[in-house]
Amino acid sequence: MEKFFKAQQRGSSVGQELRAGLTTFLAMAYIIAVNPSLLTQAGIPATAAVTATCVGAGIMTICMGLFSNRPLACASGMGVNAVFAFSLTAIAGGDWHAASAVIFIEGIAILILVLCGLREAIMDAIPVSLRHAISVGLGLFIAMIGLKDGGIIVADESTMVALGDVFSPTFLVGLISIIATIVLYAMNVKGSLLLGIIVAVVAGIPLGVTQLPAGIVSGLDFSSFGAPFLADEAGVMGIAKVVTNPTLLVFAFSLMMSDFFDTMGTAMAVAKQGEFLEPDGRVQNIKEILIVDSAAAAVGGLTGASSITTFVESASGAADGGRTGLTSVTAGVLFIIAAFFSPLISIVNSATTCGALVFVGFLMMSEVAEIDWSDLLEGLPAFLIVAGVPMTYSISNGIGFGFIAYVIVAAVTGQLKKVKPLMWVAAVAFLVYFLVV
Repeated sequence: MEKFFKAQQRGSSVGQELRAGLTTFLAMAYIIAVNPSLLTQAGIPATAAVTATCVGAGIMTICMGLFSNRPLACASGMGVNAVFAFSLTAIAGGDWHAASAVIFIEGIAILILVLCGLREAIMDAIPVSLRHAISVGLGLFIAMIGLKDGGIIVADESTMVALGDVFSPTFLVGLISIIATIVLYAMNVKGSLLLGIIVAVVAGIPLGVTQLPAGIVSGLDFSSFGAPFLADEAGVMGIAKVVTNPTLLVFAFSLMMSDFFDTMGTAMAVAKQGEFLEPDGRVQNIKEILIVDSAAAAVGGLTGASSITTFVESASGAADGGRTGLTSVTAGVLFIIAAFFSPLISIVNSATTCGALVFVGFLMMSEVAEIDWSDLLEGLPAFLIVAGVPMTYSISNGIGFGFIAYVIVAAVTGQLKKVKPLMWVAAVAFLVYFLVV
């Protein structure tokens, strides 16, 4: 095992990797309950949705660990699953098989781009300052997700965001999660992020936030597998509907752009915590990471799980000491086991992971010191990324703002020579993306 994963070589151990894998899994476990709740609204049977979510996440997370040997985990992406349930399925006439086909086609297309080297080449063309900005923006985004899930910040019609109800049980659990994580980390307790989640789960029982499971074991249902190639009542396969529907093809392009850059930002964020980010912002083993991530999107469509992507919550496991693919393999195995015990796993709700996500966001803020804010070409695009990611609640939107701004500022300041050709390609692609979304 040491020869394959090289845990000791990277300053880790088998025990540390297993613990980090459990931390990552618990930080992502909410997807086991949330994703099926959305997929069922698209028409997928509940048991099939749970099976697709858990098995799809488990297989692709294990593949990520074995192929890239980095601590990243995959699962059905939030946001895309809502688009799948409420937009794609509606445009496809209520046929979730066709919606799955859109995801499948998008995944295949982006996999081809990776294999051709385009996705990695675009990452290499990004200025160093923008790479740091992506990490900072992701840190704020992760913290915002944690605070929202913990009920500490809420939507508000007047101010967009506001402080939540300090007396609500969810707020209290989120606060306990943050305090427990900080205290344990300050005391140098190993596994502080994991223990913070566990403390919050226990505290949530008397507060009514942690719901005790109605059962323990659940059966598996593979009826959604092969969704793009399953036919509707008229005998038409889902994938056949997509290739003849321009609107669905435009959706496939939009999702491809989102997936293309979301994973890039996530990889940088996790690499920073997992100590495989180079000083110039390059992510080690990025090609392997991108290949698995792209294949995961296609697998998500194939299984009916919506698009499977690399989760930014993976940074919690990396921050808890995960340095190798053994962290991912552990999380992946737990996802597959969870397919049989989904009622039990669902007690780990999003409020209990608030502390881990907020603390990871804090750790990622150190990158802000690496940006030259006195240089307009470096500072302004970086600021738009840092602000754009959390404020639009989208990694790809924030990156798009920064890329387009970089080209514009370079043009007006006479520094176009600094813009690499693929940055032009990315900026134009983002412009098209914003116009068609």
